[in-house]
Amino acid sequence: MTSVLLIYPYFNPSGDRSIFRFPPLGVGYVAASLKNAGHEVSILDCTFMDRRSALEEAAQARAEVVGIYSMVTMKADSLIFARHLRGRCRLLIAGGPLPSSDPASFVDDFDVVISGEGEKAAPEVLDACGNGHNLAAIPGIAYRDGGGQPAFTGARPFEASLDGIPFPARELMPNDRYIAYWKRRGGPPTTTIMTTRGCPFSCEFCSNAVFKVSYRQRSPANVVDEVEQALSLGYERIHFADDVFTLKKERVIGICDEITSRRLRFRWECLARADSVDRELVSAMKSAGCDRIFFGVESGNDTMLRLMGKRITVDSARRAVQVARDAGISTGAFFILCYPGDTDDTVLSTLRFATSLPLDYLSFTVPYPLPGTPLYERVNGKREWRGRSRGLVPEHSLVFKGDFSQAKMKFAILKGRAQFLMRRGSRRYLAVLSRPFEAVTDLVFRLMR
Repeated sequence: MTSVLLIYPYFNPSGDRSIFRFPPLGVGYVAASLKNAGHEVSILDCTFMDRRSALEEAAQARAEVVGIYSMVTMKADSLIFARHLRGRCRLLIAGGPLPSSDPASFVDDFDVVISGEGEKAAPEVLDACGNGHNLAAIPGIAYRDGGGQPAFTGARPFEASLDGIPFPARELMPNDRYIAYWKRRGGPPTTTIMTTRGCPFSCEFCSNAVFKVSYRQRSPANVVDEVEQALSLGYERIHFADDVFTLKKERVIGICDEITSRRLRFRWECLARADSVDRELVSAMKSAGCDRIFFGVESGNDTMLRLMGKRITVDSARRAVQVARDAGISTGAFFILCYPGDTDDTVLSTLRFATSLPLDYLSFTVPYPLPGTPLYERVNGKREWRGRSRGLVPEHSLVFKGDFSQAKMKFAILKGRAQFLMRRGSRRYLAVLSRPFEAVTDLVFRLMR
């Protein structure tokens, strides 16, 4: 038996009230597999900690093996942990989306980098290192060979049967802190469940570093078994974290039927594509407790949607939102502003379209050229994430050659949020002011560089 510490190096900004703050599923899945393999496992979730306390706790754990999760926004902290723990443990392992797409950037600070799904790879790495076996026989990892050169063992085949993967080790997570967070912000305690892995679509900006362009699904009974487990811990709401929960209509209806037959009473939400919902489906979802659907629309311009590889249209997005609203389900949508290829006209058309939809939640962001995506390859110059989220607009710097300054991007986000609030406000004078506000800010946006 080996003592293992898994670290999720995300630090929640002070005053954060995000509606997307959940325990880390990926870390939980790997923890469950390591426990099943006979190892002693603990999780250090830094979400509600400060960096100094987290680093001290990680060192005091004295784990023989430390695994650190990383994605683009966590890279700096994952490397800080690795360097802090070097020499304090026997083995350092990196995993997550960024190590999967760019393992070479982690091999200097970690002994092993897991690329792709980690449920089988992590136990195999521990077994090989513990018994002096050759790492080269383990698919899906990167490391430095005996000559100090980076070595990658090739891609690991995907696990075909998702029902056979142990549920995430939620008992190791700080559930009380997440439940308290949700109660402070006045909402029901919420956690995530993944019912599928992968997405068969290839949007230009989307990182599918772990699951690639694939699609695998769990059976309805297996999904609802995990729902019951999550509810037993004190959670009252489920966020289905699939890339596209509604992709297979018959399967979603099967999940709804399973929820209904077990007489479970809880609320849930999911992410849908604009071309994957109809009246029959949303009616079944509503009856089974769904009260919110998020749509990844991204642009209000058909030319830009084609450039992004979205394979939807503006009209289909509007119809999808309306179908959900007609069924009594709240709606949310995500849009990307100032995308490479956007012009002043297309950005403004996206803002007009987004704020004209009958939405309860609207998110604007700027493009993130993530490693491994076609967008990353298309943009010129340095691609990098720096900064933090605070206040109304994320304080970050994305450096790549583009037609919009950072100030203009931030102005577009603030303009969109203001238009949305004015149009959905209950006070009549806000609606009256919305049109002149839009006209003036359109002009200001066009004049900015």
